[in-house]
Amino acid sequence: MASVNKIIVIGNLGKDPEMRFTPNGNPVTSFSVATNRGYTTSAGERREETEWFNVVTWNKLAEQCNQFLTKGRLVYVEGRFHTRTWEGQDGQKHYQNEIIANSVRFLDRQASAPLADGKVEEVMVDELEPEDIPF
Repeated sequence: MASVNKIIVIGNLGKDPEMRFTPNGNPVTSFSVATNRGYTTSAGERREETEWFNVVTWNKLAEQCNQFLTKGRLVYVEGRFHTRTWEGQDGQKHYQNEIIANSVRFLDRQASAPLADGKVEEVMVDELEPEDIPF
């Protein structure tokens, strides 16, 4: 039976992206995206909750996100949900949920990638290859 692992998030960057490189020289950019949900309680009180998502981009998409995104910008992120695990220096096992993005669209005009002819580039990327994973 086939399975699907796909997540779509539209929200604002919580801080500027951080780019680093794998030992093979492949760029990796990480950033956080906040989504907001407003609702009214049964008592009629208006509330808002924020959910944070950690996003990881690779290769050309990583370079573009690092170059054009900044804190507060609105983005559309599409990718797969991934739980990363590692053992800390204290011997404890740690977990982090993240979105491995295969598409990021800059929804703010200011964050779009202008091309030489003045048009705005659609930012898409190929699938992540297993040898690109640094862990």
